[in-house]
Amino acid sequence: MNHFEKIAAKLPEYGLDAMLVNSEPGEFYAAGFHGEGVALVTPGKTWYYTDSRYIEAAEQLVKGAEVDLGLRGKSYAALVAELCAAHGVKKLGFEEQYMSVAAYNRWTDAVKVEFVPASALLSGLRAVKDEEELAAMKEAQRLTDAAFTEILNDIKPGAAECEIAAKLTYYMARMGAERNSFDPIVACGANGSKPHAIPSQKKIEKGHFVTMDFGCVVGGYCSDMTRTVAVGEPTDEMKLVYDTVLKAQLDSIAAVRAGVPGADIHAVAAKVIGDAGYGDYFGHGLGHSVGIEIHEDPGFAPRCDKPIPAGAVITVEPGIYLPGKFGVRIEDMVRLTENGCEDLTHSPKELIVL
Repeated sequence: MNHFEKIAAKLPEYGLDAMLVNSEPGEFYAAGFHGEGVALVTPGKTWYYTDSRYIEAAEQLVKGAEVDLGLRGKSYAALVAELCAAHGVKKLGFEEQYMSVAAYNRWTDAVKVEFVPASALLSGLRAVKDEEELAAMKEAQRLTDAAFTEILNDIKPGAAECEIAAKLTYYMARMGAERNSFDPIVACGANGSKPHAIPSQKKIEKGHFVTMDFGCVVGGYCSDMTRTVAVGEPTDEMKLVYDTVLKAQLDSIAAVRAGVPGADIHAVAAKVIGDAGYGDYFGHGLGHSVGIEIHEDPGFAPRCDKPIPAGAVITVEPGIYLPGKFGVRIEDMVRLTENGCEDLTHSPKELIVL
């Protein structure tokens, strides 16, 4: 899987003679390979340089580019400078979102062309998942769903948050995941009011909600889901909050379709939660794109005022967080279509009482 041709096709739209790709996610999107290397994409040809640790694998796996061993006494910047001079590159796009000031200074000192910020070129392409990317994400989510089914057997009074987080990691790895999408979040009781709580030695007790936010990577692409379950019979307030979050999520998913600004989808969830009297306790955006990275653009949030394209995969994760008491979040990944969306998450959403 690589996307050199898609990148090359976008160069005229951005007024570029070439695109420099050297961030870790950009390199993987472009080359379908993690080799700590660099790609130079022009309308007619692409070059991919890596070092001796990765060259054999790159020669086998990277297609659509001239693959060569860099660092033969020359930096990647020096090699790219030679290519730019030889092929008349005047305007070179670069990933300003990922490049440090120090790295920018090194590159511009070595490559005497106009450097044009062009992260948007790659992020725009990455927003729309093709069939290969989607297949990898569906498999990652299948493993995530399966891990949720497994972990229900382990959630009981006396189990620690960090123990549940470790078992989620183990289950996904055992089933074939390459790694976690991110460090799992497991929060019980009052810790659940922290949306990004770090799993601790805190023990699960009867009467707790347990919120689990986790995912894994397959084929370089991430999954992401959250479920909240009850241990022992929940209180009426707990049931009300859970039902409110579930309604917010279901109504939002029903409103999702390509061409609608993300802010409009966020507003659906915010209205449900606000009407229930919990508006002050839903402080984050409704969702974010997922792909090579766990947080990508665009998303469902108040700042997302542009129409979202078909093919984007975005989370829908409303939550209510009551400080010192408990929290509830329910999260699915959905793929936008012209007529609605496809929900990639298949774990049950009705309240599970263990």
